[in-house]
Amino acid sequence: MVRMSADERRESIIRAAVHEFARGGYYGTSTEVIAKRVGVSQPYLFRLFPGKQAIFLAAAERCLMETRDLFAAAAEGLQGEEATQAMANAYTRLIAEDPDKLQMQLQMYVSVAAAEAAGDHELGELVRKGWMELWDTALVPFGGDAGEATTFMAYGMLINTLAAMGFPPEHRVWEGLYPSAGAEGRLEK
Repeated sequence: MVRMSADERRESIIRAAVHEFARGGYYGTSTEVIAKRVGVSQPYLFRLFPGKQAIFLAAAERCLMETRDLFAAAAEGLQGEEATQAMANAYTRLIAEDPDKLQMQLQMYVSVAAAEAAGDHELGELVRKGWMELWDTALVPFGGDAGEATTFMAYGMLINTLAAMGFPPEHRVWEGLYPSAGAEGRLEK
């Protein structure tokens, strides 16, 4: 059996954490279940991360980074409506193929509110920073038009909400959302 390096093990912990936190949230997920998913002991987990919050922060940062990179790749060389369609289609495919990405985002937003209510602002700062990077990535293909970027991001949050509630792709609630994202790009399973 080939042994993983610490970096490879850290990567596997982040992937497992995204999966587990997406399902149970910050407060409903134990480090034990993450360690078990990866096949390591909790003490080993804590050699790579100082605590549960650090694991959640790494998972949140990864989720935001992957979404930002997806937007950038989809919109590369495109502008305006073409960029909108490309980013929307890529994003809806992502959350259909890997629902953990959507659920992790939702868990991040809820966890920010809970953490800040308890006086902890580190998660909120990280999530807001990551959100601004998403915003800035979406802003580029719109030529810096904040109104266009706002509309795009607002549609994205609506898509997140509808998908999280489990509306099937053929449901009428999806009508009018980026029409070309319909049959081929919209939350197909």
